[in-house]
Amino acid sequence: MSERQKTVQSHNQHILHVKDSNERTATVSKILNFSCVDGPGNRLVIFLQGCNYQCKSCHNPQTIDMCNHCGDCVETCPTGALKLVSIIENKQSKPAPNNPQKVKWDASLCSHCDNCLAVCPKQSSPKTQQYTVAEMLDVIRNNLFFISGITVTGGEATLQLGFIQGLFSAIKSSSNLQHLTCMIDSNGSLRTTSWAKLLPFTDGVMIDLKAWQEETHLWLTGRQHHRVFQSIELLAQHNKLYEVRLLHIPGKTDFDAEVDELASYLTQLPKDTRIKLNAFQHHGVTGEALTWDTCQKSDITHLANQLTERNVRNIVVPPIYL
Repeated sequence: MSERQKTVQSHNQHILHVKDSNERTATVSKILNFSCVDGPGNRLVIFLQGCNYQCKSCHNPQTIDMCNHCGDCVETCPTGALKLVSIIENKQSKPAPNNPQKVKWDASLCSHCDNCLAVCPKQSSPKTQQYTVAEMLDVIRNNLFFISGITVTGGEATLQLGFIQGLFSAIKSSSNLQHLTCMIDSNGSLRTTSWAKLLPFTDGVMIDLKAWQEETHLWLTGRQHHRVFQSIELLAQHNKLYEVRLLHIPGKTDFDAEVDELASYLTQLPKDTRIKLNAFQHHGVTGEALTWDTCQKSDITHLANQLTERNVRNIVVPPIYL
């Protein structure tokens, strides 16, 4: 093969790779065009649907499970924004015989009454949309002059790893988008081998550390937390750990009781890593968590002081408590 043929082949392979990346899809729960609390600067935030944790304290429980298209929500919609449609239609645009159906959401008709969320047996949301990487790039370009970066969150963002990889690599290879910082908000459950696929295109990651002891973490989330620590340490080694988040739930989380070990661990992280203390509130939560005490400013102040006394720096506390 001549050098020219090799060049042409390489060019064609690159085009196919870009095309493949741009066609990767994600199930998106919501897009927030502007946020100043999901990473540095002004950010566009993409909420992906689906999570592998079952957190008792989740304030977005409708993002945990995927809609199974049972249709229970359709009749509760007062504006007709939800419909059951055939997955496959025949040439006459009529439902094919014995063809399965899916719930389709029309955002233009939705009044956001959330009746659908209240009746869903899976406590999921039918108000999701499929986006390809190319379509999401268009959304980003439409907001380009107002943002300094994007953050992908969830649910658990990394469950849709291929989409994030395709999106971030496309941003970093685009002359008019590559200045945007690409960040991920994660529960830290991703394998280290999978993080390696994202590191070349990711500027920073925010990791939730739900509890210090595994028993407490398992009770709160339904999952063990060894991968969380592995993720934190890997990201720190590669200078990609932007923030570790601690959700303080008085009487439930174990940060106060384990403050010595917790502080010892946090002081070993890079000095510029933010340690963000979040205060548990009832907004959005369901079930037994509604009976728990909310976290007051005094609770956060006490934990922050305990950590500061043990040389933990760069602590961020909530500006308000609602």
